[in-house]
Amino acid sequence: MTTPPPIATRIAIVEDNASFRQELVKFLDDGTRFVVTGSYKSAEGALDGIPAETPEVILMDINLPNASGIECASRIKEVLPDVQILMLTVYEDTETIFKALQAGATGYLLKRATPARIMEAILEIKQGGSPMSSHIARKVVESFKAPASPSVKPEASQLTPRELEILGLLAGGSLYKEIAAALDISYATVRTHVERIYKKLHVRSRAQAVAKAGRR
Repeated sequence: MTTPPPIATRIAIVEDNASFRQELVKFLDDGTRFVVTGSYKSAEGALDGIPAETPEVILMDINLPNASGIECASRIKEVLPDVQILMLTVYEDTETIFKALQAGATGYLLKRATPARIMEAILEIKQGGSPMSSHIARKVVESFKAPASPSVKPEASQLTPRELEILGLLAGGSLYKEIAAALDISYATVRTHVERIYKKLHVRSRAQAVAKAGRR
């Protein structure tokens, strides 16, 4: 019996740099693993076109004309709550990273990422991961090691030291089995901790938890 070919992942691109946008379309729109449903140079264009295309993943720049990519991500998530948004940008400051995650982004890559890494991140995000450039992941992890500030939200202050430790590892992209090995606890224990973290923060995903508990 012949195995049916895999269904291509539907991707939309929001990027105002024409040459970079065309480059993304060129290596992603292969018709087998990925298909580009549309590419846009502005948040306004994306908001008009993307809802009808219902892509699975959106590659989103931040520095767009008029409305920013962060604002665009937030508004798209209102219409397509299940779409996965991968920020692809030059911004690497902690405040911008957390704003993007709070807006609904699931992953965050720098534009210097290779085409292979971008494709890997798209597949990872479809499988429930939160891909981040290593430099970004380190910044996020470090934010959980910093002393708590008065601005930390009440929900985040309810997390135990162990839960903050696990959330920091999640922020860095670690899988449950990797966290279990690093902390010398069982996979089931990791799952229990993560469920408690989500419940305390009133979130449903890794990215939402990282964004909500992140310290600046």
